[in-house]
Amino acid sequence: MRILAISGSLRAQSTNTYLLKATTELVPAGVEIVFYEGLASLPHFNPDLDTESPPPTVSDFRNELKSSRALLVCSPEYAHGIPGTLKNALDWIVSSGELDGMPVGLINASPSPMGPTYAQEALKEVLNVLSGKHVIEDAIVSVSAVRTKLDEKGKITEASLREALKSGVNALVKAAAEKGIR
Repeated sequence: MRILAISGSLRAQSTNTYLLKATTELVPAGVEIVFYEGLASLPHFNPDLDTESPPPTVSDFRNELKSSRALLVCSPEYAHGIPGTLKNALDWIVSSGELDGMPVGLINASPSPMGPTYAQEALKEVLNVLSGKHVIEDAIVSVSAVRTKLDEKGKITEASLREALKSGVNALVKAAAEKGIR
């Protein structure tokens, strides 16, 4: 089973990307997490470009989604919202339907002890619209004070975080298995 993973952060040393990479060690046998690396290369969404022949980077993104059974998004919170590059990527699939019925897992991380509340709710709303309300509640993980839970190389140092991520990924895998072959 293939799960597409998207980090909402473009930072080279992103804690969100580190968390996604950690999930690769937590998935059951037979599950592959593939990282979408093209977030920064997507053009600004423009309905005039969303034709039968969209820009090649958009086609590539859509094909990555089509070849996946589930989506796992890990995103920071910027100014109480979704990072613009992530929202832009999601705008490119509003009318094309790649997420329709696809199970979605969500990890939100924040350096703040208060957590990523605003972005998580905003992202959950957008993803529910795109997936037909298939954001899996048990596959949502909120991480506060994230920098205290990772070492300098981005490895998880807190057992409870590792367990929360494993539980979330397992819930996503279960939902994708129940949906059958796409």
